[in-house]
Amino acid sequence: MKKKFRFQWGAFLLFLIFAGLFFILALRIVTIQATGSVEGQELAAKAAAKYSQEEVLSAERGKILDRNGEVIAEDTLSYKLVAVIEESATQNPEDPNHVVDPEMTAQVLSKYLDMEESEIVKILEAGIEKDRYQVEFGSAGREISHTKMMEIKEEDLPGILFVRDLKRLYPNGSFASHLIGFALKEELEDGQIVTKGKMGLEAIHDEVLTGKNGKMEFDTDKWGYLLPNSDSIVTPAIDGSNLQLTLDKTLQNFLEDAMNNVQEEYSPTRMIAVIADPKTGEILAMTQRPTFNPNTREGLSDNWLNESIELTIEPGSPMKMFTLASAIQEGKWDPNAYYNSGSYTLFGTTIGDHNGRRGWGSITFLEGFQRSSNVSMAYLLERIGPENFMKYVDAFGFGKKTGIDLPNESSGTILNNFPVERLTTAFGQGSTVTPIQMIQAASAIANDGTMMKPYVIDQIKNPDTGEVSVKSEPEKAGNPISAETAKKVREILASTVTSEHGSGRPFALQDYTVAGKTGTAQIPGEDGRYMVGRNNYLYSFLGMAPAENPELLIYIGVQQPQLPLDEYGSIPVSKIFTSVMENGLKYMNIEPENAETAKTFKVEDYTGKSVKDITTQLAEQGIEAVPAGKGDKVIAQYPAKGETVAEGAKVILKTEGVPQLPDFTGWSKRDLLAFQSLSGLSLEIAGQGFAVSQSLSQGAEVAPREPIVIQLQTPEESFNQLMADGPEGIPDADIESSSEESTEQDGQGEELDGNAGFEESAEEPVIEEGSIVEESLEETITEETGE
Repeated sequence: MKKKFRFQWGAFLLFLIFAGLFFILALRIVTIQATGSVEGQELAAKAAAKYSQEEVLSAERGKILDRNGEVIAEDTLSYKLVAVIEESATQNPEDPNHVVDPEMTAQVLSKYLDMEESEIVKILEAGIEKDRYQVEFGSAGREISHTKMMEIKEEDLPGILFVRDLKRLYPNGSFASHLIGFALKEELEDGQIVTKGKMGLEAIHDEVLTGKNGKMEFDTDKWGYLLPNSDSIVTPAIDGSNLQLTLDKTLQNFLEDAMNNVQEEYSPTRMIAVIADPKTGEILAMTQRPTFNPNTREGLSDNWLNESIELTIEPGSPMKMFTLASAIQEGKWDPNAYYNSGSYTLFGTTIGDHNGRRGWGSITFLEGFQRSSNVSMAYLLERIGPENFMKYVDAFGFGKKTGIDLPNESSGTILNNFPVERLTTAFGQGSTVTPIQMIQAASAIANDGTMMKPYVIDQIKNPDTGEVSVKSEPEKAGNPISAETAKKVREILASTVTSEHGSGRPFALQDYTVAGKTGTAQIPGEDGRYMVGRNNYLYSFLGMAPAENPELLIYIGVQQPQLPLDEYGSIPVSKIFTSVMENGLKYMNIEPENAETAKTFKVEDYTGKSVKDITTQLAEQGIEAVPAGKGDKVIAQYPAKGETVAEGAKVILKTEGVPQLPDFTGWSKRDLLAFQSLSGLSLEIAGQGFAVSQSLSQGAEVAPREPIVIQLQTPEESFNQLMADGPEGIPDADIESSSEESTEQDGQGEELDGNAGFEESAEEPVIEEGSIVEESLEETITEETGE
């Protein structure tokens, strides 16, 4: 019997449901495969996020270098302290890898970090409460030195780890600090720690000094292990560009040392100093006091100004050299003509000479300039013509910015509204200038009439790519006077140092001629009026040497030094100038004025020849041969073939065998570096000048990596050391000569002072009260100081 078919609606519905689900699933699979995304999220990206890892490759901040490539600022290795507080980090309770006792840990760390014990406990406990894996300690836990890191490690604190980091280092300490500035680490909004320039060149060129971080990308499994055959993608870090300056580290150190000595002895309220190459406009050194240590910021006050370019001052008597130059250029200078010194009246306003308006009777204009007579400038201005004179003031660059490659330069204010203002400008009162303007203007006198624009950046170069983004070249700023005029001005300026009436006698050098002009400018007080009293002046000197062909140009200003009763204001200024200029010219190998011409000869190629034979041959020429090794044959030499050396020089001969130490006494830094290069020995050179001692004696055999410490001293330091050791080693004749010279200078008193007298006088200031110029000056002072 045939069965009757019965349609199973339940089974059919079940089939439809499963078929529909299968269709939907298949469609979803096809869609995912086609689009690679689920609910708008890329699956590849989610997989990459889960299994791809990325490590940041930190870029190094660019270095700041001097003109010879010596480091002024650079990144150096430091450490960041991290405390692991998650208990799961410990696998073996007997050897914990996390902080077990926050109080004990804080007690120990407080001995090494600049943090209170309570602050450290608070950070640790807050991290534990928030279930964090690890905590850090802000700026106090960063930039830890290797020595301190090792000391903390010896405490064997559980959970305390160190991460390698970079720190900005200023190896020279207080060194052109207001110019260089400093950089600090700071935390960005995304938590990234970066080094940012906060002041000076570090801030001005922060963008080019800051490099670009790189990264390394790689794939791992879910446990964090690197997957086999996976490709890693490396985007290398690009280091910041190096900033090479025109500064000379040796000259800067000479200046810093001399400024420190005067600061300690006289406690002035302010000092400013700039050294320049007058032929190029390059700034070779620049500093000020008070100053600070950029490593610690110790000494940093509210004054962040680079005062050499941002501070306006009354120039005082150094301005007279430009009045003199104007007169000579106009053919109005007659050094042998006479005038009546003492005082001069213009439209009811009387100005006077610095010795209480007594003057020196009827004297020549040359003697008046040598004595720094204000009245001589007044009569000279009559000859030039006030309006004509103001054209020269403008041509020398006063009243406008020099354009130096630094921001926030001030222009100063040249008063030119009343006749008496032009008069006071002629001898350096009333109008204001900047020290860098003085340097630029004086370069015309030093450089045969061509005025050079000052600059401090030599080049900006990326060390990775070799790309030079900035390369500075000397730039002419004008020709206010002729070469013939400049030469005559230098001769007259030199006479202020050599003449018996000269105000610049304390600035004479032992081996070089000096051309320059002293200054004693009045200082506005809090009430806007000039301060009185024998210490309340800005003493200055603008000088160059050698006078015949200047190689260095220096401006120095010392404000309100605490002078002993037997000294006058030029003395602290001269102590800086003479020390820096004498040592600087010798460092630059500038031939002294009375030096005999040394015999010279060209170096031959000595490689492959007998050391004994070459030593004998060089000795006959007056040259010292220094073997760097115990071998018999020369395999390298310094200087190279074809270079010229003078009698008394050294030729270093490299041979095979273990190097032996010579007696380094009297060696220059250049010779020491040459010996180090040829011998392969490690010389640690401390100080500046010439070698005076060495840690290992002559003839000692030295292992390749064993350091030898060589101590250098400048000639001045050596002399001071000799004096400190007592008079036994100094001939009696030298002592008597020194004493006589001191007595003669001390006896000059007020003649060696500038615009103001040596003695306190009720007649100071030299501008009469109630005069037109006094009112104008008060307005100017208010405008410049904001008071």
